[in-house]
Amino acid sequence: MRKWFARLAALGVAVLIAGQGTTAALAQDPAAGKKIFRVGATQSMDSMNPFLAVRLVSTAILRWTYGYLTVSDPKTLQPSPDLAESWTTSEDGLTWTFKIRTAKWSDGQPITAEDAAWTFNKMMTDEAAKTANGPAVENFETVTANGQELTIKLKSPQASMLENPVPIVPKHVWESVTDMANYDAEKYPAVSSGPYIPIEHKKDQYVKLKANPDYWRGKPKVDELQVIFYDNPQAAVAGLKAGDIDLLGRMNPPEFEAIQNDPSIEAWNVQGRRAAYLQINHGATTTDDKPVGDGHPALKDVKVRQALHYAIDKQKLAAEVQNGLAKPADGSIVPPMYKEFFWEATGDTKVGFDPAKANQILDEAGYKKGSDGIRTMPDGKRKLEFRFSIHTDTPIEDKLAEYLTGFFKEIGITLTTNKLDSSKFTEETGVTGLFDIAISGWSVNPDPEEIMQTHLCSRRPNAAGEGGGTESFYCDETFEKLYQDQLKELDRPKRVETLKQMQERLYTDAPVIAIYYPNDLEGFRKDRVLSITSIPEDKGLLYGGSGYWPFYTVDVKAPAASNAASGGGSNTGLIAGIVGGVVVIGLAGFLLSRRRKSVADERE
Repeated sequence: MRKWFARLAALGVAVLIAGQGTTAALAQDPAAGKKIFRVGATQSMDSMNPFLAVRLVSTAILRWTYGYLTVSDPKTLQPSPDLAESWTTSEDGLTWTFKIRTAKWSDGQPITAEDAAWTFNKMMTDEAAKTANGPAVENFETVTANGQELTIKLKSPQASMLENPVPIVPKHVWESVTDMANYDAEKYPAVSSGPYIPIEHKKDQYVKLKANPDYWRGKPKVDELQVIFYDNPQAAVAGLKAGDIDLLGRMNPPEFEAIQNDPSIEAWNVQGRRAAYLQINHGATTTDDKPVGDGHPALKDVKVRQALHYAIDKQKLAAEVQNGLAKPADGSIVPPMYKEFFWEATGDTKVGFDPAKANQILDEAGYKKGSDGIRTMPDGKRKLEFRFSIHTDTPIEDKLAEYLTGFFKEIGITLTTNKLDSSKFTEETGVTGLFDIAISGWSVNPDPEEIMQTHLCSRRPNAAGEGGGTESFYCDETFEKLYQDQLKELDRPKRVETLKQMQERLYTDAPVIAIYYPNDLEGFRKDRVLSITSIPEDKGLLYGGSGYWPFYTVDVKAPAASNAASGGGSNTGLIAGIVGGVVVIGLAGFLLSRRRKSVADERE
């Protein structure tokens, strides 16, 4: 064993030496003097195609690439102009007219309303194009263009019109795509309208973007933005500490605690915009209401789901799994960061940690304990033995599984951990329904309608396993009606109340069970970053934020040619990311036991 480890360590040193040699050569690169901002990520792109991409890193990069009708104001998070510089609406709320600003695509072609009309119409007529943001256009009757004027006619009033999450693509580039479902959009440089232009992507390694000199707000302060994919968070933290990257976001508590006392790193700990929850297979079906998957039949019973909820000590999970860097969830899927929309259970509605109550619910529902202490179905034919699907090589999810296993044992339920790689996890929990309970979560935008959409009947996959984007296979008549009610409610306080009723419905029916709201944990190099503005600007988020503002405003030191090899060269961080897994081997033995791959369900 020692010889084996010694050989691995030697290999790590050899690769590092080779990397240093390459880095030294890069110091002679005339591009080394450019201002380059390097971001580390432990999740890779699922697609460069904005119609298909759903992972957080993908949607972040696409926000830096494409314009939208509106974007979140960096101070208030309210909708503000982007490609649409102004808009009007009819008295009945059914016709919206947007004036598209005079600007141009990165290839010099003018941006017109026809680009936006084509984007929306493509989503309305092509099932594959609905994958990422399909519900955003479900209420659209027609979309037409006339010069710089875009007109959207709705089937019914839509309160969230100014929160549309769809990136606008150039018609003259995309209209030739015939098979959207299989189009990877890997043509560089991409044609963009946002602050950056993607110029290179190596799968699971990095994405490089250059500043758009024709961006309508003005060219960004940095010349190039690099997103470097590490295969585990420990390697990413090592890269941040070594100066191979300038910023790392979305850290788990152990990685964040590793940077807190580093004088070269600004540790960023603020309230986050994610909810972490358990996804329950309450009877997965497709859009034609046909059963799919092999979920345990007991989970179709709302009483069983509610008993699971009472059995979970969320305070302990937040304190010991998240090291106190999270808020226990006494609400649903909208985090407390969004004070206006956040709903929190009170009174008789609140489900607290109460194993006795959980046992009582199951006893009264006829789930009797056997001689081994494990409950069976009321007909006595099947034990309450559930699988818990988590990701391979994810220590924090392993720890969560240990706690949940103990909690559920106290109420006569067996939980076994089912570890899946990212692709398999996404497939089984979002398409094929081959699970019982799974870890999940979502980053919520300032308006929560998008996260609500992920629980609609229409977000289930079709019979062929296409489309979808469901987060729970939920299809509930009450929830659907509330969704439609909030959609057409133009009185904001009334709409907020309806959205809270939707959260309460998820809380009480329990197709998902929120367990905690993680803090946003990030870090950036003080010696490299001159300035960066969070979103919102007052104690907001950086990489984990809901807009491009931090990456448009960031400024870094321009490296001198003589020190390019120590972290300032154009590709130093890229090399570090590629060999990151080997770097970990050379750091310390304990890191080997904590390796993890990217988590595919970290979606926007």
